[in-house]
Amino acid sequence: MDFKRIKTIFENRGFSVQYFEIGRDAAAYLAEQTAGKSVSFGGSITLEQLGAYETLQSHADVHWHWKGDGYVQTSEVYITSANAVSETGEIVNIDGAGNRVSATLYGPKEVFFVCGINKVMPDLSAAIDRAQNIAAPRNAMRLFGNSDSGAVCISGDEPIPACVAGGGEKCYHCKAPNSICRAIVIHQGPMRSHERCELILIGEDLGF
Repeated sequence: MDFKRIKTIFENRGFSVQYFEIGRDAAAYLAEQTAGKSVSFGGSITLEQLGAYETLQSHADVHWHWKGDGYVQTSEVYITSANAVSETGEIVNIDGAGNRVSATLYGPKEVFFVCGINKVMPDLSAAIDRAQNIAAPRNAMRLFGNSDSGAVCISGDEPIPACVAGGGEKCYHCKAPNSICRAIVIHQGPMRSHERCELILIGEDLGF
């Protein structure tokens, strides 16, 4: 990955960009940047692997529904990950309920996207493909993988996403009631309401 080139591309779109070789340095940086502020987290295996919640707790007022603190969209800072990042300057996320992506669009004045190097794709098309065929099925398996259903749900009649019934190998573009693929959000730049929108890349494989 040519980080200097990617940094320039994202900065030209209005994003701030940071790079850390190891995750614990990124978590320490986030704790420093959010000290004394109200912070909410979006659902993220990446943030869980980084221990970000525990690291930030001693520095900020942190809320994360994964930790029983409830979901807060009106915090000063919102931290989440992304399903994919393109080397052409886009950040891609797929969501089912909308809570994870909505706060990246409006509400908090500062937004941080924290991503491992495994999520960096060469262009937007590849980033969308990764989000649909790698990240979404793996997250669906995490949520619904214990289901007894073995049939691929293409018609939308099954209660679980088709990717789960199919073993989490790819997206079937199903209309399952519990589909987590209800919206694709592509950030081509910070929202006008953002005072800061920062991409943090980490030189490790993190999350889905």
